[in-house]
Amino acid sequence: MAKKNTRRSGSVVTIHDVARHAGVSPMTVSRVMNSEPNVREETRVRVTASVKALRYSPNMAARSLASANGMHIGIFFRNPSAGYLTELLLGSLDQSRRSGCQLVIEQCDGAEKDREAIHRLAKGGIDGVILPAPLCDSQEALRGVAEVGIPAVLVAPGQPPPEHSAVHINNFEAARAMTRHLLALGHTRIGFINGHPAQASSGQRFRGFIEAMTEAGLTISPKQVTQGYFDYRSGLGAAEQLLSSYHPTAIFASNDDMALAAMAIAHRRGLDVPGDLAIAGIDDTPLATTVWPELTTIRQPIADMAREAVRLLIDQIRGRRSGTAPPVVHKLLKFTLVERESSGAVSQKPAPRRKRKAKS
Repeated sequence: MAKKNTRRSGSVVTIHDVARHAGVSPMTVSRVMNSEPNVREETRVRVTASVKALRYSPNMAARSLASANGMHIGIFFRNPSAGYLTELLLGSLDQSRRSGCQLVIEQCDGAEKDREAIHRLAKGGIDGVILPAPLCDSQEALRGVAEVGIPAVLVAPGQPPPEHSAVHINNFEAARAMTRHLLALGHTRIGFINGHPAQASSGQRFRGFIEAMTEAGLTISPKQVTQGYFDYRSGLGAAEQLLSSYHPTAIFASNDDMALAAMAIAHRRGLDVPGDLAIAGIDDTPLATTVWPELTTIRQPIADMAREAVRLLIDQIRGRRSGTAPPVVHKLLKFTLVERESSGAVSQKPAPRRKRKAKS
């Protein structure tokens, strides 16, 4: 039976009132409000019901001081994909709001400035830093973190280092799953657009592609693979090269931005997608469903990865403040293959090629 709310109208509801109503400690209420994982589901439901019944509205400034002790987290970014960056920041901002900490967002323009930026913000008082791709693979950035002595959590590294906590997906398995999907549709001439050579995830996705093709008894031609850099512009050139020299029935790009560029080139050449050419990517950014046809892709839970990174970093900072060495955690999140209209069964007719202009 639900407890009756006996508080007078107009009185301020505190976290202690919620705790008494739910039959738990104020610390447990705080953990639920901060979306911390170490709470039983039945307790979380009970506390949430009490919050709703008492119309508890926590003071975010007070929560920042009480639960996070004025914690400041830095997020450094240098990513050519606007869709990826948007998801990353939305997830980070959402979790920081729930946890009552402050975010300091800094753009790094080049590898030589990574250390400089980290040193500058460390002097400004940040307690820890989140390094998303590609900074998670930057030796300069990692060296800067070590020099200033603050904890760091990496988002989407290709190979998480043993000294830093990280949140990532299995890029090898993700690429292999997508390649197998295209093979199951009858495609054997699959062109691949590789990602930035400086990012470890690119190599893992390429190896996943090779593994699936090898499993199917197929060999990889040099013309079958082109180099991209995870941005739209590089995808345009890579797709143009594939369609001019290899003539694939499907193109698998290492991220959505390059896959969308391949789709633009296909439309420009008068190719039907997916009738003449199937196209697939990785990330499932918002742009994947704003194009026609909608993009088949691997959903990398970028926003969830960012939320988990903020939670891990807060735990590390709190551990350091209490004198407890926080454990290094490598959190592997699940990916999902999302099949949409851009991939279909291989056409029985040869794909049309660009017509050569008649010589005058």
